[in-house]
Amino acid sequence: MTTTIRQYTSGQISRRQFVLGAAATGLAVSGPSSLAATNFASGAQAYFAGPATDNGVTYKRTNFQKIDPKWRRQVVQYHSPEPQGTVVIDTRHHFLYIVWENQTALRYGVGVGREGFKWFGKARVDRKAIWPNWVPPPEMLERQPDLPKFVAGGAENPLGPRALYLYRDGRDLGYRLHGTLEPWSIGSDVSSGCIRMFSEDVIDLYQRCPKGTRVLVLKHLGSPDA
Repeated sequence: MTTTIRQYTSGQISRRQFVLGAAATGLAVSGPSSLAATNFASGAQAYFAGPATDNGVTYKRTNFQKIDPKWRRQVVQYHSPEPQGTVVIDTRHHFLYIVWENQTALRYGVGVGREGFKWFGKARVDRKAIWPNWVPPPEMLERQPDLPKFVAGGAENPLGPRALYLYRDGRDLGYRLHGTLEPWSIGSDVSSGCIRMFSEDVIDLYQRCPKGTRVLVLKHLGSPDA
């Protein structure tokens, strides 16, 4: 995969990044002169720190001083019947857990599917990618025909530095655990069903989850289709 390396100064966010991030979220963005988009992109700069380089790609680090501490990666007490090493996703509370021993887990804050795009059940990580390409699914292109049909992996790709692809019975579910260009969206219902994470967190998760990792997305009472 050929990756374009871009240099960033602390706090910068390009309009292209904002538009791609909004597209992946499913938000509508008006024309290039959109004052709302410009103002939002300007305010979003506070969520980024200085540059970091990963596998030859330079990207913007998350400014965790701007992030609510509850969304930061941390070890917590966690009671789960799932075996050690399982990824458990609690969409209601916007947390992803890796089950550890002794009733503990490593917890990450995540962004999840917005209303009408939530899903639940079991899956497995059958594919992993570093700085993945993004190909919007046909359903998203139908909703937003102006989207690019392909975005090469790199610092402006809405999937971020890593993607873990979820399968069930050998079939790609179309959902991923991936990074984001919008760190302010963690802790919200924002995606088309994918689970998004801070760039630093999805890099960490990628290292901890080999292919074959079990994934469970919890179904809560009162959830759609529950």
